[in-house]
Amino acid sequence: MSGRFGEIKVFAGTSHPQLTQDICTNLGIEPSKAEIFKFENDNTFVRILNNIREQDVFIVQPTDKPSNDNIMELLICMDAARRASAGRVTAVIPYFGYGRTDKKDQPRVPISARLIADLITTSGADRILTMDLHAPQIQGFFNIPVDELTATPILVEHFKKMKKEFVVVATDVGISKKARDFAARLSAPLAIIEKRRSDNSGNVELLNVIGDVDGKSALTFDDEIDTGGSLSQAIAALSMAGVNEVYSCASHGIFSGNAIEKLSSIEILKEVVVTDSVSKKSGNGKIKYLSVSSLIAEAISRIQSGRSVGELFR
Repeated sequence: MSGRFGEIKVFAGTSHPQLTQDICTNLGIEPSKAEIFKFENDNTFVRILNNIREQDVFIVQPTDKPSNDNIMELLICMDAARRASAGRVTAVIPYFGYGRTDKKDQPRVPISARLIADLITTSGADRILTMDLHAPQIQGFFNIPVDELTATPILVEHFKKMKKEFVVVATDVGISKKARDFAARLSAPLAIIEKRRSDNSGNVELLNVIGDVDGKSALTFDDEIDTGGSLSQAIAALSMAGVNEVYSCASHGIFSGNAIEKLSSIEILKEVVVTDSVSKKSGNGKIKYLSVSSLIAEAISRIQSGRSVGELFR
């Protein structure tokens, strides 16, 4: 594949090499090669092994746990690509770490998402390809083009095949706009769980369920599932409100700590569906992964050929 910036060259960081391989399979190319390792002093070393002069370079690196290591590795990879005279460098970040710190919601705290955006830009990225950011304003933190993909159509298609009558439940008010779009695509009603976080530990105080869920199958919707604490409490609130069963979905399955064990033990929860935007975690049959590799591959192809990425979701 050749375009204005030369051929597509796709490199994998160490956070999710399988996704890079799947993306390249969809593109019909082989992943480009790089040597990445850490010295004994914990410094990261990167050496690009292919000639990428004037080529269209895409570096795939979700920045999930260990976030700091993965972010630093991405920055060094992009600097290496820029110094190797790449024609254009695109950071492919299926999951954008630090996305939750997108505003000053307490005194004397940073806006870390903006800081990470500045670092990525400074390190040599010409554009960003990401998926389902925690907050839409994060796009505005970058001074370079940002293409934000969404896993919503992939998730919707999965649940349409079940032929169940769902009520879609936004797990908090902040995600309600995206949940409304999800519910519309599924031709389902929408309910919202109103909640308040009590501190920085991730603990939440659930307030109430807004909407009619009694006697129905609930489908919770969020951008990510991390510790599973919020989701567990949401399911408890839905159970008290009279739902028959709960299915859950999110774009990103982070599953920190014992999240999978915690969710797997909830009897009323039948299935948790996430994408492979980050590396898969081991778990029982309740966790189901849907691939986004073909979506990302198509977006890369469109970026390289100068076609619209937004048309993918019309």
